[in-house]
Amino acid sequence: MQDRFEPLVPTLRSVSHIALTVPRLDQAIDFFVTYFGADLIYQIGQFEEADGDGMRRKLDVDPRAKLTIAMLRLGQHTNFERFEYEALEQISSPPRNSDISGHHLAFREDDIDASYEYVSSISGVTVSEGPNGVDPDSPVASQRWFYFKTPWGMQLEMTTCPTGDDYVGLPGERTAPPTATWR
Repeated sequence: MQDRFEPLVPTLRSVSHIALTVPRLDQAIDFFVTYFGADLIYQIGQFEEADGDGMRRKLDVDPRAKLTIAMLRLGQHTNFERFEYEALEQISSPPRNSDISGHHLAFREDDIDASYEYVSSISGVTVSEGPNGVDPDSPVASQRWFYFKTPWGMQLEMTTCPTGDDYVGLPGERTAPPTATWR
């Protein structure tokens, strides 16, 4: 694999944000601010288009959908946009990781056992088996991790590199390193 230091998209600079839809925006904001130290940057909306199909053309949603948006900041570099839609024929169950467009957001931390205890104590959170290790021949050997679900069913992960070497000498070494501190 060849390193690429120039973007293929003209003038590309960075990932701007990650956006996910939640069933209740107030619940999601409260969860990430209270338990993960997120900052609420702004909340806007409700947007809707009574006539026409701009919502479909711009966002590929039901033309009568209503949308409220919140932007949160997680740590130093991650902008985390949350959408709350009201729409006809909306699928209300979150996708599993194995479903098409399944997803999860992973947090890097330093003490996976302490994180497991903390996350397990959050009301409404469902914690999966863990903490788990990876195969010693893995590109991220020594990594430990576990999954959990928010009260509304969004998949999250906690992960760590307990040796602190960020996979030196392994393919995982090329992943973006964590910041020294959350903020």
